[in-house]
Amino acid sequence: MMRWLHNIVAVAAVLIGLATISVSPAKAGPTCHGSFVNPITDVCWSCMFPLSLGGLSIWPSSRPDAPNPSLPLCVCATPLPRVGLSVGFWEPVRLIDATMKPFCFPNLGGLTISPGLRIGQKSMTTEDGNERDRGEWNIHWYAYPLLYWMEVVADFLCLQSGSFDIAYLSELDPLWQSDELTYLLNPEAILLANPLAVLACAGDCVAATVDLPRKELFWCAGCQGTMYPLNGNVSAQWGHVQGSRLAASRMAYKLHRQAIAWGTMGGEALCGKYLMPVMDKRQYRLQLINPNPSTSGRFACAPIGTHSQLYEAGKYLPVVGEDFGYLVWRKRNCCAL
Repeated sequence: MMRWLHNIVAVAAVLIGLATISVSPAKAGPTCHGSFVNPITDVCWSCMFPLSLGGLSIWPSSRPDAPNPSLPLCVCATPLPRVGLSVGFWEPVRLIDATMKPFCFPNLGGLTISPGLRIGQKSMTTEDGNERDRGEWNIHWYAYPLLYWMEVVADFLCLQSGSFDIAYLSELDPLWQSDELTYLLNPEAILLANPLAVLACAGDCVAATVDLPRKELFWCAGCQGTMYPLNGNVSAQWGHVQGSRLAASRMAYKLHRQAIAWGTMGGEALCGKYLMPVMDKRQYRLQLINPNPSTSGRFACAPIGTHSQLYEAGKYLPVVGEDFGYLVWRKRNCCAL
C-alpha cells in the first residue's frame, strides 16, 4: 500500500511540473479531451489471464495466449542463481496516448502542453473542412507498472517495477514526423512495399481476429494495415479507432527497433528480458481506456491486428472523444522462485 501511495505522489509531482508550462486550450489550438485512468474501474483485470505453469494453463481464459515454455521447472544463473517455476501471465506495464493534437495528453486528464515549438502539428480535416482518409498521429509512451504499484500479485522477481513516467514523446522525434527519415529505422520497408506483401496482411488480419497475429508476417499490423513506415502517418484510415491502434502498434515496434522495448515472452525470457528488434506481435494486447474504457469481453484487450469493428462501437465520440488512450498488456514468462 505504501508503494501505491508513493506513486500517487509521483504522478502528482509530474502533473505539477507539467502545469507550469501548460497553456489554455484556446491558445493551444483544438481542445484536448481525456480523463485520468481509474486503476480499479477502467482496467480489464481479467486481461491478466490465462495464467500458465510451463505449458499448462492453471487459470484459463477465453482470450488467446502467447506460446509458453513446455517444462514447468526452470534454472537461471542471473540475476541470481535459482531453480524455479516457469510461470506465464499478462501484465499491464505501459500507457499510450494516441492523438492528432500536438502535446495533448488524454491519459493526464486532457492536459495540453505548449513548448512554444511548431512541431507535431497534425490535421484531421482537409482545407474545405471535410474529414480526411489519412491519419497523422502523435504517440506518448508512459511507464505504468500497475501490478507492481498495487501489489495485486505478491512481490516477486517477475514483476515490472518502477514509477510513473512519460518515457517517449513522438512530437520531439524527427523520425516520427517524416516518412523519409523513418527509413533509417526500417530500410527493409523498401523490399516490402509491393502488392504481394500487402496482400499477405489479409492472412494476418484473419489470424489476429480469430486467434493471434502471425509472427512471420512481421511487416503487417493485421486488419489495421501495415507496420511500415514506423511512424504515425496512416495513409489509409477508415476510422479513428483503427488509425489510433495502428499508430500505437507502430510505436511499440519502433521502440523495439530502437532497443527501448525488449522481449519478455517465451523460453528466452525466463531468466530476463532480451533484445527483440523485430517485434513479436503476440507479446502485446491493447486495451482502450480513453475516451470510453473497454473492461469486459473477449476483445476488451485485443491482440495487435484484430479487426476494430468487433469492439469500436461507442468508442469514438465526435469532438469530445477524438483523443485516445490505451493500456498496454505485455506477456511475461519468468522463472519464479
